[in-house]
Amino acid sequence: MRASASALYTPAKADRAARRQARQDLAAARRQARDAGRPVRKRDAAESDLGIRPVYPASGRPGPASLRGGKLKLPRHRMTTAVAACAYPFLAEGGLGSEGVYIGRDVHAEASFVFDPFALYGKIEGFTNPNILLAGVIGMGKSALAKSLAVRSIAFGYRIYVPCDPKGEWTSVAQELGGRTIALGPGMPGKLNPLDAPTAPPGADPQAWQLEIRKRRLLLLASLARTVLSRDLAPMEHTALDIALDTVVAEAHAASRTPLLGDIASLLGDPQRLNDAHGDPSRRLGAAAEDLAHALRRLVAGDLAGMFDAPSTVQFDPSSPMLTIDLSRLGSSGDDTGLVLAMTCASAWMEAALADPGSGRRWVIYDEAWRVLRHLPLLERMQSNWKLSRGLGIANMLVIHRLSDLLSAGDAGSRGRALAEGLLTDCSTRIIYRQEADQLAATAGLLGLTGVETEAISNLNKGRGLWKVAGRSFIVQHLLHPAERMLYDTDARMHS
Repeated sequence: MRASASALYTPAKADRAARRQARQDLAAARRQARDAGRPVRKRDAAESDLGIRPVYPASGRPGPASLRGGKLKLPRHRMTTAVAACAYPFLAEGGLGSEGVYIGRDVHAEASFVFDPFALYGKIEGFTNPNILLAGVIGMGKSALAKSLAVRSIAFGYRIYVPCDPKGEWTSVAQELGGRTIALGPGMPGKLNPLDAPTAPPGADPQAWQLEIRKRRLLLLASLARTVLSRDLAPMEHTALDIALDTVVAEAHAASRTPLLGDIASLLGDPQRLNDAHGDPSRRLGAAAEDLAHALRRLVAGDLAGMFDAPSTVQFDPSSPMLTIDLSRLGSSGDDTGLVLAMTCASAWMEAALADPGSGRRWVIYDEAWRVLRHLPLLERMQSNWKLSRGLGIANMLVIHRLSDLLSAGDAGSRGRALAEGLLTDCSTRIIYRQEADQLAATAGLLGLTGVETEAISNLNKGRGLWKVAGRSFIVQHLLHPAERMLYDTDARMHS
């Protein structure tokens, strides 16, 4: 007797059939999920009930769950701008744009770097003036940068003026450009009268302009006297200068000529004549002017005789692309008072000629400015020029070796130190070439450098500098044409 069909369908066979059906259902679910574009559940109901693990092909898990070709989403990371600036001080910078003078290559951005303070003024937040501070140790290329920036600016219609060239390094540059150099020194034919009156700007009130000329002349005379005497002037000495200047100007005007420093020194050395001009019955004014007469005598009969006590033999040419005043023949010694007096007179003569705001945009470059920083009268003149730069369309460049040169202007809290630090404050652009290890702390303190920036300036190669432009940082490699390199080379004697 045969067994019934139900007897032949054992539980084991039923389990195998159920598992087979579950696999078929799982495959169908995978196909459906793949077609629908949604991830397959890791374990569905059938797998959970039967303990069946999904079998994937050798290519990996299918569908969007494989992460192939998809976007990985990570949680957002928040940081302050201070943290970002320290972590990425250069990498996030987009540059200053393409308008300006080509300088070289932005090292971190791997792009060209151009710069023009006149183009940047008013376009970048924090860029409040066109003045520049350039500092770097000897031999790192700061002089080449100053000359290159000046020469390349001429192509943009700017003119260059160097009121004092203590080494004569700008003479060849001016000659190459068709400019002019005025060489001053003992036995030289060039003469400058620092009391020359500049031409009045168009539309200027004649009376107001005469008052401006008088103020500039008094400032010059006081600066010269203070430099020689190494002290501030007494109130009666200021009065003596006022009376002497007014008297000499009136006499020169009656004779249709320009007043000279020799006229001022002669009147100050004549007590009776000075007292009569002042109407001082006590005769005290003439006695108070004795030191002033001896101070100005150095410019008339001393080591600077023949340079600033005669009518000017040259005229200021506003159309010249470059004008420099070469003072290298004055020599250098431990006492540079003579050079400082010459710088004061030459600067006054050129500054008077630059007073016309309608003469276009101009560069005024103070090379070897560490000499200037030690003398308060010159610092005061420079501060005035810095403040007037925007109104006159002038960009001043201060070239020094170390930032600590600013600290040599005087003790902490002194007027000289305050003026020197004020010049730094009024420079929206600071260019720092390599500094020695003992100068890093002073440099970082004065400029507010980050740790990364401080480390960078201690390891900069020749021609590479840190540019701080209105708080933005760049490491720039200055690039020179071979012809420029030959023209700007200040180490020619070392290679000969």
